[in-house]
Amino acid sequence: MRGVYTHTFEVPESSIDGYGHVSNIEYVRWMQDVATAHTASEGWTLDQYRQNRAIWVVRRHAIDYLAPAFAGQRLDLHTWIEWVKDCQSVRRYLLTKSGESRAVVRAETLWVCVDPESGRPRRVPETFMQAFDLVPGGEAEAFRIIGKALRSAS
Repeated sequence: MRGVYTHTFEVPESSIDGYGHVSNIEYVRWMQDVATAHTASEGWTLDQYRQNRAIWVVRRHAIDYLAPAFAGQRLDLHTWIEWVKDCQSVRRYLLTKSGESRAVVRAETLWVCVDPESGRPRRVPETFMQAFDLVPGGEAEAFRIIGKALRSAS
């Protein structure tokens, strides 16, 4: 399932804020962690980025909080790259209760590829683009891919 990467986890007590649900800061942390895990799963580790003189920095996050999440819940965090152009990329995220399709959180990040030495934007390496299947059809297309993978695994 190269196009959509899914990480399933249980919400730890340490992610809970004073209101008894997951802190908004945790969602951003989870988004960064799953993006890193997704790229590493296709061979793009920190060492690979350094060898290619290309790192990703966040230009913008957009998050829609649709339902609260609580300690002990099992969640599926799905992520995919929607598009890559020049030095930018949009990555989308969908957080659901494990095994369900109703979104808890829907989010996207605009990433910019930069040269780590100069700090200036640079074109995304061709080898990076070859490592990933883009999912331009949004959430519906991501769920089609997720469902297909689940069916073939059973």
